[in-house]
Amino acid sequence: MSHANAALTPRQRLRLAQKIVDEEWTVAAAADYFRVSWPTAAKWARRYVELGEAGMADRSSRPHAHPNKTPTHRVKKIVHLRIRKRLGPVQIADRVGMPASTVHAVLKRCRLNRLSHVDVKTGEPARRYEHDKPGALIHVDVKKLGNIPDGGGWRYVGRSQGDRNRAVTAKRTGKRGIAGDMVTGTAYVHTVIDDHSRVAYAEIHDDERAETAIGVLQRAVSWFADRGVRVERVLSDNGPAYRSHAWRRVCAELAITPKRTRPYRPQTNGKIERFHRTMADGWAYVKHYNSESARRAALPAWLHFYNHHRPHTAIGKLPPISRISNNLPGQYS
Repeated sequence: MSHANAALTPRQRLRLAQKIVDEEWTVAAAADYFRVSWPTAAKWARRYVELGEAGMADRSSRPHAHPNKTPTHRVKKIVHLRIRKRLGPVQIADRVGMPASTVHAVLKRCRLNRLSHVDVKTGEPARRYEHDKPGALIHVDVKKLGNIPDGGGWRYVGRSQGDRNRAVTAKRTGKRGIAGDMVTGTAYVHTVIDDHSRVAYAEIHDDERAETAIGVLQRAVSWFADRGVRVERVLSDNGPAYRSHAWRRVCAELAITPKRTRPYRPQTNGKIERFHRTMADGWAYVKHYNSESARRAALPAWLHFYNHHRPHTAIGKLPPISRISNNLPGQYS
């Protein structure tokens, strides 16, 4: 398409060329009539003779040859160092003897300019997937958080005061660790994420046993069903609860296919791992809670905000609930 200030549009070029070729105007007369230079008028007339009406379209300004293009063997070397060594442009440039700006340009063309595009474990370009409808796959996992002692934890009150608060709370609750020392205990946040919509469901419990995980799954499936989503598959890690016979039996009763990640490959369950980071930043550690009960009471409100109001960058900066088709305006807000 011609630019906004072009003297000749494709239609005007055709008219100019026809005046010269078909109506036998002189090039000078046509150039004066259409207010363009003599060489421009001659160019479009020549293209009209050679290509006809199709020759009036814009051509690419890309050069036919690239004498300064980075050689293929250099590109392969840059990509190899990026994937295998995870080096930055400056370090790669030093090894291959090229400017860092050129290395960065090569990495950008190869979509390797950001390390987030490269798998941390294998160094291979990251493979991303997304199921095509809500309920096709849900991810489940457990996030462990240390209980907040009465008066607040060390993140907000400092180490010394935090240790005193923990000791007082541990003495009140009577909880002890494996070594017999007084502890405040652990909150096990059982989380469920829909792969397509990123809608989240979560419950806090005091353990991660199979019966607890099964109860969370049953309630999550019912919760999704209330929103018109039928769960078909569930993906988990290789924790004891998810490897149990009881887990498989309940999945069969719910008509859900259980799947597990490859051992030592949390990236496969990356969506829920990323959700845990969002949850930690947005709820667990976002402010000073003066007790564990206060933090637990704040979880439902934050989940509502995450599902209904928080823009999610992975789905076009829309809230996750917008991907569930039967969510009528105001139905769950």
